[in-house]
Amino acid sequence: MSSYEQLLSNNKHWAKIKIKEDPDYFERLVNVQKPEFLWIGCSDSRVPPNEITQTKPGEMFIHRNVANLVISTDMNLISVLQYAVEVLNIKHIIICGHYGCGGVTAAMSNKMNGVIDFWLTHIKDVYRLHRKELDVLPEENNVRLNRLTELNIQEQALNLSKTNIVQKAWSQHDFPHIHGWVYDLHDGIIKPVCEIVPSKDWEDSIYRFSD
Repeated sequence: MSSYEQLLSNNKHWAKIKIKEDPDYFERLVNVQKPEFLWIGCSDSRVPPNEITQTKPGEMFIHRNVANLVISTDMNLISVLQYAVEVLNIKHIIICGHYGCGGVTAAMSNKMNGVIDFWLTHIKDVYRLHRKELDVLPEENNVRLNRLTELNIQEQALNLSKTNIVQKAWSQHDFPHIHGWVYDLHDGIIKPVCEIVPSKDWEDSIYRFSD
């Protein structure tokens, strides 16, 4: 049996067990989707959102990309965000990165990597914004890399709050809350690094949309 055929076999075994445990399990999933959370995470295969948060199918709406970036011209992410906020009425947006992220590591180097370099430019921008803090940190034990990972999360959370989608929701409700987290591959623990609560006021008014 090939590796991909094993996946199909695993799927059938899993579905059989779920029905045995709960005959109505799939019927409930078909009829309703009311997640409380939107998860924006890294595509890294070592960071499965449902497993590390112990959430069940239907509890979390998920979008993943390289290095968990929130880019205003990424129509894939923006479409997910709009659907989650305006249709699903999610209460919390979680932007979650992880230490040891290959995208963040690549962005710290000057090596040419091909098309991905266009994407990673956004992380280089984060480094530039925080260069004074980062340049004095040691590279040993990934101290500088880990801090850039955290700062990247903070910037992506801020990018979410800049969108007219989120600001429109804030003008009407007291949600969604935005949470910035970093997952540690070494121990499986999630570290909260920032939170942005609903607000109609901006420190920098250039980002604020009027009704």
